[in-house]
Amino acid sequence: MPSATKKLKLNPLQSKTLVLLQILARDADSSAAVAESDDIRVTRLPHGHGNHMHVGQYVVSTKDASGLDNPAVWVALVRKGLVRENWQKEIIVTAAGLAFSTGLESKFVSTSDH
Repeated sequence: MPSATKKLKLNPLQSKTLVLLQILARDADSSAAVAESDDIRVTRLPHGHGNHMHVGQYVVSTKDASGLDNPAVWVALVRKGLVRENWQKEIIVTAAGLAFSTGLESKFVSTSDH
């Protein structure tokens, strides 16, 4: 009998952080391919100004991006195989992390008007 695939569950902060990483991974100005894998290296994290930050072509509330500064969120994403362990030195989103659907892809980001 085949073993059942374990379903990953992310809390809201982990989900928001992962979707932001996915957006950054699709942005050529913020990412680069990792040789010999389907993983993507995030080369630049956005910085907030005022109550928002620019993530790729989107504007995100800084409160929705607070997971980027939360070590517990990173540890959980590593444990679930969505980012690589060396996140303090370089952020690499795994192929599994890129493919994971958080359900938030269009819920809390809006296209930038500036």
